[in-house]
Amino acid sequence: MKNFIFKNTRINTFHVILLVVSVLFGGTISNPVFSQNGSWTAPSSADSYKNPYKGNEKTTLVGKKLFAQMCAICHGNKGKGDGVAGMALKTRPTNLSKDIVQKQTDGAIFWKMSEGRAPMASYKESLTEEQRWQLVNYIRALKK
Repeated sequence: MKNFIFKNTRINTFHVILLVVSVLFGGTISNPVFSQNGSWTAPSSADSYKNPYKGNEKTTLVGKKLFAQMCAICHGNKGKGDGVAGMALKTRPTNLSKDIVQKQTDGAIFWKMSEGRAPMASYKESLTEEQRWQLVNYIRALKK
């Protein structure tokens, strides 16, 4: 099987397929506490999380690669919420370039990808903290 190698993490094709199937069929690895309806607001405590890589172009490029491997399947190559797997979901993925996302703090975005909400998986266990911040940096780049 093909391996995707992230810092301190090895994810093979089987893991990627498992993630996609899980997202498509109910997000069983997501945090079930959150409702699929309505807005998704991170707790105010997440706003205090500080991005240790803010403005770092190198981490943004790494985040772009991670996004292509982990997020584009649902959020689309440009983060518009139009990925192949996302089209099959009852609750469509968010367009990450929109103001509703871009106006959130880095900490709120980091918290959401860490915790997840059905059908979005939690990435707290599958991605390192550094990788999640790299993704935050790349999501910020989608605004442009």
